Amino acid sequence: MAPGPETVEVDFVAPRHLAGGGDPAWITVPLHHACGWSHGQDPLLPRVFLTSPDHKAHLRLKPDPDGQWWTLHHTATPNRPAWYAHFGARTPVEMIGAFLDALTDPSPATAVEADPYEPLRQAGWAGAQNGRVSPDATTYVQRGGLWFATTTLNSGSRPVWQALFGEHTPAHLLAAFTASLADPNPVARTLDTQRLPTLNPRLVTRERRDVTAEQAAFALEDRLRALGARRPAPPAPPGIQPRPSGTGRTR
Repeated sequence: MAPGPETVEVDFVAPRHLAGGGDPAWITVPLHHACGWSHGQDPLLPRVFLTSPDHKAHLRLKPDPDGQWWTLHHTATPNRPAWYAHFGARTPVEMIGAFLDALTDPSPATAVEADPYEPLRQAGWAGAQNGRVSPDATTYVQRGGLWFATTTLNSGSRPVWQALFGEHTPAHLLAAFTASLADPNPVARTLDTQRLPTLNPRLVTRERRDVTAEQAAFALEDRLRALGARRPAPPAPPGIQPRPSGTGRTR
């Protein structure tokens, strides 16, 4: 009998703010392959440095046990001063990815200024001092000039992760981050569950499934295809005119 397909154990974890950081490739691979960001990492150093095609945005991933692992800097533009975003090691990659997907979206941003708190209100996050708090009271989103998103397991304990956004960060990018943060759908994790911030069943729900290795890889491939499809179609070759629509007679 031929051996069956190779399988891997996948934990589907909710809420996602307590699911751990996840696979950095969820962010770095699409930026390079689907969004055209160049990479300049040194293979002898444990860090990644990516630059946007217009050289206005720079993303650095550097393992730092005492600091923020993900750092994005964006240069000033005619309508906006320079801004930045920092993400701790255990910030779920799905949230960072949502933020960067909005940044790299080739379609123009909506003229209506987004409200980063609106996705949290829609998801039932309660009002708190200068912000909103998750239903399990572990995550706060606050603004005091800068924007902060902080997850802690207990009051006064060291944060599990924290995201920090400069005061000039575009609101629609913040709204993309908070929409992902408030998303109730679980996220997949294939690493050792001991790397989750907590296994407390009162805080975290885990559903373990055996999936084929091919299925596990499809998620990233589907993400690459979806992001690549956002690129505008290339212009028609010169001299070829589109056929006019309509039903008029021709001779």
